[in-house]
Amino acid sequence: MPVLLSPPQAAALLPVPGVRLGVAEAAIRKLNRKDLTLIELAPGARVAGVFTQNRFCAAPVQVCKANLPAGGIRALVINTGVANAGTGEPGLAAARATCEAVAAQFEIDASQVLPFSTGVILEPLPVERLVAGLPAAKAALKADGWFCAAHGIMTTDTVPKAASRQVQLGGKTITLTGISKGAGMIKPNMATMLGFMATDADVAQPLLDALLKEVADLSFNSITVDGDTSTNDSFMLIATGQAGNPTITDAASADYAVFRAAVLDLAIWLAQAIVRDGEGATKFMTLQIEGGKDRDECRKVGYAIGHSPLVKTAFFASDPNLGRILAAIGYAGIDDLDVAGIKVWLASNGEEVLVAELGGRASSYREEDGSSIMQASEIAIRVDLGRGEGKATMWTCDFSYDYVKINADYRS
Repeated sequence: MPVLLSPPQAAALLPVPGVRLGVAEAAIRKLNRKDLTLIELAPGARVAGVFTQNRFCAAPVQVCKANLPAGGIRALVINTGVANAGTGEPGLAAARATCEAVAAQFEIDASQVLPFSTGVILEPLPVERLVAGLPAAKAALKADGWFCAAHGIMTTDTVPKAASRQVQLGGKTITLTGISKGAGMIKPNMATMLGFMATDADVAQPLLDALLKEVADLSFNSITVDGDTSTNDSFMLIATGQAGNPTITDAASADYAVFRAAVLDLAIWLAQAIVRDGEGATKFMTLQIEGGKDRDECRKVGYAIGHSPLVKTAFFASDPNLGRILAAIGYAGIDDLDVAGIKVWLASNGEEVLVAELGGRASSYREEDGSSIMQASEIAIRVDLGRGEGKATMWTCDFSYDYVKINADYRS
């Protein structure tokens, strides 16, 4: 069960003018499963995207990178079950054939289609099944299709992940709605996931591109479940421009500040939902690293703690074996780190306990205090490196027995 994460309510997911979504069962890998999602965009929509940095990036990622720069994107297609990664030239041909089939449905050019896949790596995409399912997905298109789409992109997720926000810009109500999927193979650059967010705000393309990169860095690139970077990760931001607000062109404007805050808030929520639904997770952990020379240095420490199997299993067991945190900080890659200047705290439910200082155990620390905090479902680990003004916040989860079970059985 996810950590303090409830399934979304369909009525709470707000339609975004200029976007329609449809879902179908195409038997990509299993029967009787929603595994094919179409997203149709009105003419004039602007699209920005960031993608995995895995060198074995999947065929659909390669096609997206080729199609996106020209603009004029009119449709997105997502399949689950088969990742179409590690499939060589046949995989690229399948991704391109997918775009051509979608283009035929909408009478547009194949370059106006972005394909996405998620699922098992190293297996060929049954493109004929995908193509056969497209008419049903198109027939299901509707403006309030976000709830179905959130279900349609799931793999090992136990709950769909979706939410909406609204803000006022230029006297107009702006809507943002987003969905994400992911539970395993979660590590920054990108986190192993798919994320799709749409808004009816009118935002200039250069600002949209820059904003998405910044937001991804502060949200989806700040989570980790298991330290594995996927081959298919993609995060897309769509702006249809149909709200009627004055076009946002200035990053220094008040409207941009409001819009940025709303996009970031929704992206962080979607990213945290992935961690809360991490495979086998029982604890949600916030990593607050401060006092570094810069933010990158703090992120190194956060990654080291968040990726550590020993730290994660200790939190699963509620075992205050907190020397594992110190060890992770020590191997994070900061060569001139003075451990005497480091402080570490644990916190939950409004209570914070100093665990370590002056290079060792804090004199005030009692193990029963650490054990009590680690019983909670949500826990914060705060680290002060004592060497500057840099800071970073990241999110991770524990490792349970179920993580091994889920991944051992994933292909079956």
